Amino acid sequence: MDMPRLPPHDGSVLSVVDMHTGGEPLRIITSGYPEIVGDTVLSKRRFVRQNLDHLRKVLMFEPRGHYDMYGALLVQSELPEADLGVLFMHNEGYSTMCGHAVIALGRYAVDYGLVKSPCSPETQVNIHCPCGLVKAFVEYSDGKTGAVRFHSVPAFAFATDVKVTVPGHGEVVVDISYGGAFYAFVSAERFGLDVNTSRTRDLVDAATAVTNAVKSQVELQHPEHKDLSFLYGTILTDGKDSFSEEPTANVCVFADAQVDRSPTGSGVTARIALQHHKGLIQLDQTRTFKSGATGSLFTGKAVQETRCGEFRAVVVEVGGRAHYSGVASFVQETGDNLSQGFLLR
Repeated sequence: MDMPRLPPHDGSVLSVVDMHTGGEPLRIITSGYPEIVGDTVLSKRRFVRQNLDHLRKVLMFEPRGHYDMYGALLVQSELPEADLGVLFMHNEGYSTMCGHAVIALGRYAVDYGLVKSPCSPETQVNIHCPCGLVKAFVEYSDGKTGAVRFHSVPAFAFATDVKVTVPGHGEVVVDISYGGAFYAFVSAERFGLDVNTSRTRDLVDAATAVTNAVKSQVELQHPEHKDLSFLYGTILTDGKDSFSEEPTANVCVFADAQVDRSPTGSGVTARIALQHHKGLIQLDQTRTFKSGATGSLFTGKAVQETRCGEFRAVVVEVGGRAHYSGVASFVQETGDNLSQGFLLR
């Protein structure tokens, strides 16, 4: 079957493969970007943010995307052991780690030949994210890919029982943990909400208020990279932090009030690190995490104790499934005043 003929357009064609992991979209950008300058993945992230941000808006915003779209731009890594490098993008800018994207990219890398010799029952894919090298392990049998698990960068509890003043809610106690990105954690019950049944808008409002409070009242510092020292979002939980065979639910609100449809891979990483720090979970105890938004499931477990600077840390294994939803070629046309993208809030 022939591909549809491209319509009249100006400039480069932006080609993508669309996937989702637990309902959370991932638009993998395969071609159409200009040369991305930089000796490291982190420097490439800075270059894209400063020089090519208009293309993020073209692909993430309407009319080609939507408020909660998420993207991955494939780049060259400076690490010889990496199979691919990646920059993550969303409605506000560029994140440093994304677990749902790593799960999808693991499948994509094997299916699209970025790994030269796939092997059964599992193929390792080394993905260089801005936060560091992340190792993904992709089920592979009879030429087909399946579930994916990955090992995180060192994850750690940054601060526990932090008191912040949240307008409309008074003093709120949160925990802050790092799983490739920094998150604030608090039970939705503190706001009279339930992550499984409350309106999404109410959860977003509460989480955004916490995020803004933490950003203005708490200084975050990553021990290795200044570029990683920012709060990515707030994760509202069901409060079930002690180990259990039953799933524990959460909803992540990140970037500019963007809602993760999945259980949030880097959030699961940070939450496992927090639970391990508090003595609520041991090494190699697997927990199941449920998205309050869609009901989709990830698994998570701490597999190794390590350090990150002065912090005691753990390597966390997160597992889930990603699926393909399509391919597309996006163009821009002269005279289209909305071609650069827009968002409805």
